[in-house]
Amino acid sequence: MPSVLPDGEPVPEDGSLPPAALAGAQDRPLGFYLHVPYCATRCGYCDFNTYTATELRGSGGVLASRDNYADTLIDEVRLARKVLGDDPRPVRTVFVGGGTPTLLAAGDLVRMLAAVRDEFGLADDAEVTTEANPESVDRAYLEELRAGGFNRVSFGMQSAKQHVLKILDRTHTPGRPEACVAEARAAGFDHVNLDLIYGTPGESDEDWRESLAAAVGAGPDHISAYALIVEEGTQLARRIRRGEVPMTDDDVHADRYLIADEVLAGAGFDWYEVSNWATTEAGRCLHNELYWRGADWWGAGPGAHSHVGGVRWWNVKHPGAYAAALAGGRTPGAGREVLAAEDRRVERILLELRLREGCELALLRPAGLAAAGRALVEGLLEAGPYGEGRAVLTLRGRLLADAVVRDLVD
Repeated sequence: MPSVLPDGEPVPEDGSLPPAALAGAQDRPLGFYLHVPYCATRCGYCDFNTYTATELRGSGGVLASRDNYADTLIDEVRLARKVLGDDPRPVRTVFVGGGTPTLLAAGDLVRMLAAVRDEFGLADDAEVTTEANPESVDRAYLEELRAGGFNRVSFGMQSAKQHVLKILDRTHTPGRPEACVAEARAAGFDHVNLDLIYGTPGESDEDWRESLAAAVGAGPDHISAYALIVEEGTQLARRIRRGEVPMTDDDVHADRYLIADEVLAGAGFDWYEVSNWATTEAGRCLHNELYWRGADWWGAGPGAHSHVGGVRWWNVKHPGAYAAALAGGRTPGAGREVLAAEDRRVERILLELRLREGCELALLRPAGLAAAGRALVEGLLEAGPYGEGRAVLTLRGRLLADAVVRDLVD
C-alpha cells in the first residue's frame, strides 16, 4: 500500500490560503505538479500513490477512471486559479508524474497542460515535463505531446539488465528506454532524462556499469540515479523479509554511487544535485529545483502535495474520494500545515545542501557552524565555497549527505 499522509490541520472547504501565504508571491517562481495515479502493474519496490484499476468508485457513486481523469484534474487546476486569485505569475514549470502518466491518451495530457496555460499562462521559457513508461509510448505519441507543448520527457529505465528489472517487477524490456530516447529526439524533444536505480538485490558492479553505459550511449542530456530504498509495505520488502532476496547494503550503495559519478563525469555529465546529472545547465530539471529551493508549486491529483508561501498541504489519496470532492465543489485537500520560520530554515539547509551551489553558512546556528567547520576539516565540504560563505558537499560529502545535514541543522 502507498505510504500514509501526514497529520495536519483541516483545509478550508474552498481551499483558501492565509493572506500571508500569497504576500510577495510575484517574487517567487510557480510550478504545477500533475499527478496521474494509474499504473498497468505495481512495481515491487514502489510505494507511490498509484492504482492498477481502470475504474475506481468514490462517495456518491462518483467514478475516477482513466477515461475521465483528465477532466477531474482540470477541475482542480480551475480551483487553483480561484485560490491563488489574480496571481500575476506565469507558470514556470509543469511536471506530469505518477503512476504512469502515459497510460492516458496523449490528448489528455495535452488538455491538462492547456488548462494550466489557460488559467495561469506559461512563462516563455517554461519547462514542461512528463514521465513515461518506455512500453507505453511510441514516436506518434511523443510527437503529439511535443506538438501540444511538452518539451521534456523522463523515461523510467532503472536498469539495462533483465534480471535486475525482474527483481524490481519492471515490465519494459532492456533496450526499449534507449530506443525511446531516439524516438523523443526525432519527435523534437531537446531535453530527455533517463531514471536509473542502483543497489537492487542481485545487481553486480558490472551490471551497474553496463546500465550506465547503456544510458549514456542513448544520448539523453540528463540522468538521475537513485539508491534503491526498500519501503515497508511493498512487495520487495515482503520478499526480503521472507528471505527470497537479500537486503540492500549501504556500502554497496556507496560503491555504486562512486561508479555513477565516475562514469557520468567521464561522459560529460555534471552533478547539480546529489542524485542528478546533466550535460548542460539548460538540461537541469527546473521543476525539481523549485522543490529544492522552496519555491511555490501546486500539486494537483490524488495524494499530491503543494506548497505556497510557507503553507504546505496534501490531497486525499484515493482517486474516488478525490473525484467526489471536486464533483461536490470542495477542495480535495486532506490536511495542511503552516511552516514556522525555524521549519523553513531547517528545510532550506536540508534541501539546498544537496545542490551543487550548496547553502549559505549564514543559515546555520552556532552549533551548525561548528559542525560545518568540522565537516570542512574532514573533507566533507569544499574549501573554496566555504571561504565564500557557502557549504558545498565534496564527493565524499555527497556519500554522507544525510549525516552532514543532521549535524548542520543542530
